[in-house]
Amino acid sequence: MERVLELEFLAPAAASVLHEADALTLGAEEELILVDPVTLEPVEEIEAVLDRAGAHVQPELRAAQVELVTPVCATVTELGRELRSARARLVAGLGGSIRLLAAGTHPTGAGPYAITDRPRYRGIAREYGWALRRGLPSGLHVHVGLGDPDEALAVYNAARSYLPELAALTANSPFFEGSDSTLASSRLKLVEDLPRAAVPPAIATWEELASFVAWGSAGGLFPDLTYLWWDLRPRPDLGTIEFRVADAQTRHEDATAIAALVQCLVAALRLRRRAGERLAVLPEHVIAENRWRAVRDGLDAELVDGRTGAPEPVRDRLARLVLELEPYADELGCDAELAGVWPLVGRNGAIRQREVAAASGPRGLLEHLVAETERA
Repeated sequence: MERVLELEFLAPAAASVLHEADALTLGAEEELILVDPVTLEPVEEIEAVLDRAGAHVQPELRAAQVELVTPVCATVTELGRELRSARARLVAGLGGSIRLLAAGTHPTGAGPYAITDRPRYRGIAREYGWALRRGLPSGLHVHVGLGDPDEALAVYNAARSYLPELAALTANSPFFEGSDSTLASSRLKLVEDLPRAAVPPAIATWEELASFVAWGSAGGLFPDLTYLWWDLRPRPDLGTIEFRVADAQTRHEDATAIAALVQCLVAALRLRRRAGERLAVLPEHVIAENRWRAVRDGLDAELVDGRTGAPEPVRDRLARLVLELEPYADELGCDAELAGVWPLVGRNGAIRQREVAAASGPRGLLEHLVAETERA
């Protein structure tokens, strides 16, 4: 079984796109919320959207959400163009009859919301009804291709340690059902209601992952590895590792900057391993403690070093990380996009939402989010 997974990793991510193993190809999926053009509240209109949408538009779990999926991209610049044009095409296709809102949750929507009528989603609703009772958690998922299975597993295990920093940077859901949740990312708390969610375990071998998926499938617990809803998960079927921790970003430029950060992080970890460094693999429970700080406090969080126990402001950790990654961005040709992380280190989506709500109220916040989402 390990050999099967290894062969899947070595296969191209798409039959029409062939890149060398060192290319670190990219793909992204972003979940957007469908809203009424007058009230700006969620509407369960996914079928109407699909009737008018073009390629790379897919249904999501709830009928008030849609997912935009990019093709495999060679560079972050290409990925950014795809994200921008996907939004623009969908906005044009809807013609104002349905509007789009990108955030980790809808700030005022109270639900519950209907499940999209597809076999997979009906099955999830039957199995995990408790987890689906509230909210419209919407995320940005970034895939980075790695052609070598051993490198992919080593990078996955090490990248887990950076999930709290990424969660703090990308937090964009401070409001839930009309109130300030007191969290920077209410979405990341909502997704914890699902099993096999939040911080992923370290995985020693591909055989270990394959055995777990085979065990779960044989016992009827879950059908396949796409039911592993961790903040970071290996995707041997696609030849990628998938970063799932980020809230959906209101501005497409921010989504592109996050993709640049993730690609550069993968490049740095891979090079360190190739240079003979033994990459640190932190225990799941240590990462979970820092993840909670990031979920609650966002950019105001203090994270605790996983080895020394020393606390440090997350902004300092992020600033140091971006500086360390700048040489990789230059080599990958995404230095301009990585520079887009610096404004987020100062004011992420959660901070901006609270500022707009304080100045303009709930309605003003909804208008702002829709306008910024559709600006592409």
